[in-house]
Amino acid sequence: MIEFEKFTLDNGLILLVHTDYSTPIAAFNLLYRVGSRNENPSKTGFAHLFEHLMFGGSANIPVFDEHLERVGGENNAFTSNDITNYYITLPAENIETAFWLESDRMLSLAFSQKSLDVQKSVVIEEFNQRYLNQPYGDVWLHLRPLAYKVHPYRWPTIGQSPEHISSATLDDVKEFFFSHYAPNNAILCVAGPVDPSNILQLTQKWFGSIERRSLAESAILKEPQQAEPRYLTLDRDVPFNAIYKAYHMCNRTHPDYPATDLLSDLLSNGRSSRLYQRLVKDQKLFSSVNAYITGDVDEGLFVITGHLYNSTSFEVAEKALIEQVEELQSKPVESLELEKVKNKFEANFIFEQESVLNNAMNLAYYEMLGDANLLNVELNRYGSVTSSDIQRVARSILNESNCSTLYYSANGKS
Repeated sequence: MIEFEKFTLDNGLILLVHTDYSTPIAAFNLLYRVGSRNENPSKTGFAHLFEHLMFGGSANIPVFDEHLERVGGENNAFTSNDITNYYITLPAENIETAFWLESDRMLSLAFSQKSLDVQKSVVIEEFNQRYLNQPYGDVWLHLRPLAYKVHPYRWPTIGQSPEHISSATLDDVKEFFFSHYAPNNAILCVAGPVDPSNILQLTQKWFGSIERRSLAESAILKEPQQAEPRYLTLDRDVPFNAIYKAYHMCNRTHPDYPATDLLSDLLSNGRSSRLYQRLVKDQKLFSSVNAYITGDVDEGLFVITGHLYNSTSFEVAEKALIEQVEELQSKPVESLELEKVKNKFEANFIFEQESVLNNAMNLAYYEMLGDANLLNVELNRYGSVTSSDIQRVARSILNESNCSTLYYSANGKS
């Protein structure tokens, strides 16, 4: 049970405070409800670009890291399809430094053409290195638009193409900032050996005077149900053929989400999982195989992927994957096997809570989903999943009419 107190400032900023005296370190986590799903389709990659721009100096603080390092602090950030998250860890007695730094960034960045040019260059280089010049790096540049036709999940967080970043103007980024980076679009969670009343006072002192902003209205189109299978083949200079099968699944708060997550674990979570034991170890069709869910707020993807041995054709590999799926659909999972993946989930979930930063991140995230206390009922949700739930979900989503398949061919090998 992660206990916390919740406050809401007049400007709309939500504050969560979790007191934990087992550590001298405090975590300061600021989540903004903006990710790649909130971008203009003709100007993608902006949320990720801002993750970089936010470290380029703010209205009154030219160098962010310098002041934080002086008080023994560290910071970083990440962007997803749904959120942008900034976090700081530092000795609890220096917590006000985090308030000073982050409130100034929320107030306004130090917008300059020089800073924008530098960060655009960094992001474009990242795009090239991670997505274009790395084996299998461009998978999601093609798999997403294959699976999604109208929803903004059809592009990755890095953006659709480097041109969207290179063409970004100072006016573009200012507009994006002031329509998304606002107290009424943010959730702050402070965790560690802190007093809630003191944290509330600091929050009012540093953030209370920042005015609400008019937020951009994002018309998020719901993805229509896929009615027939989709296929795409890419020929690339890579060592092995690879296959990616993406099935549409429920959203993050749907009652079936835990069962869908555990279903992916049954297929591929460690060397004792079904796909590894049968397709890697026994049949030796794949050198590696994996199944996972994207975990998006809106309807996400259940992905099964593997690297094929040179002796394995795409036809044989895909048939083997489908056979494993069909077995889950036709035969109930034995209670011992299901209990095993539940126990592994529970162990990881509880281990995560040993970290004050993880607790701050998770509380903010679940609050973004609708209620921070959802974190405290998550284990029960997973624990109540039955074998019939697994079978029902497998039948519902793991069918070919709901699947987009990418054949990633090593110089035409098949």
